[in-house]
Amino acid sequence: MNALAKLKTLTPSVNQIVRTYALKSDLKIKWVRPEKIPCYKPEKSGDLQSLPTFAGTELMKDYRDSKELESANEHVRNMFTIQHNRRREMVENFKEDMVRRVYRHELDYGSIEAQLGLMTARIRSLQDYMEKFPRQSVVKVQLKELIDKRKRYLRYLRRWDYRRFEYMLEKLDLVYKPYPTHFHWITRKDSLRKLTNIHCDQIKETRLEEYRRQLESQQLDFLENKLKTLEFIRKEQTECQVPVTVSSDEIKAVRKQYEELKQKRAAAAESLKEPEDS
Repeated sequence: MNALAKLKTLTPSVNQIVRTYALKSDLKIKWVRPEKIPCYKPEKSGDLQSLPTFAGTELMKDYRDSKELESANEHVRNMFTIQHNRRREMVENFKEDMVRRVYRHELDYGSIEAQLGLMTARIRSLQDYMEKFPRQSVVKVQLKELIDKRKRYLRYLRRWDYRRFEYMLEKLDLVYKPYPTHFHWITRKDSLRKLTNIHCDQIKETRLEEYRRQLESQQLDFLENKLKTLEFIRKEQTECQVPVTVSSDEIKAVRKQYEELKQKRAAAAESLKEPEDS
């Protein structure tokens, strides 16, 4: 009695350790969760180019048209180059170049084209910064907000003027990636179902292909037997003086099909022998 009582108490713990329910799949299908791409990456934002590398001898934006620096000493000129100043000056030059691609006039900084150029320049500079310092959460939030704002502006521009929208994408090297209308969670269960369906379709295709090859290998013998059978039936019906059900045209068609297939197989066999001999 004591032994039975001990077994009763041990039974629940055994069931918890050993799995005795559901179906254990024998399919060798391995699912790996796809790597999540951060929202600030160019793959998500749609930027086709990164922050360019400017020449170190290029002057800062505010001193490009200075006549005094043209005749100044080399050491004095170096003080106003990008190489000897902060990174911010290089970003300002990049902003100016991006605006000049799409601006309407020389003093245009308020149109939607100029704003998109400024936002694109800032986004690419922050993306370059995040590659070096990926743990900067404040910069990450600013970058995410900028990408969302630019995407909203592009959506409006696409709705208002599609030709100008395409022009902006071409000039700024962008790909418009709108937000999906329906969000679909990536789960292991759903992915395994799709992988299992693909696996079953592949098995079906391979087996059908094997069966087709098997039938093709038997096709020549089948036509030969068919030809002999038709000739025998026609001969017997003629000798027995009964209505002939097999016409000579049918026999000629089968004989022609048999000869063509035989020649085709012989040509294929010769073509396989030529590489081996060479």
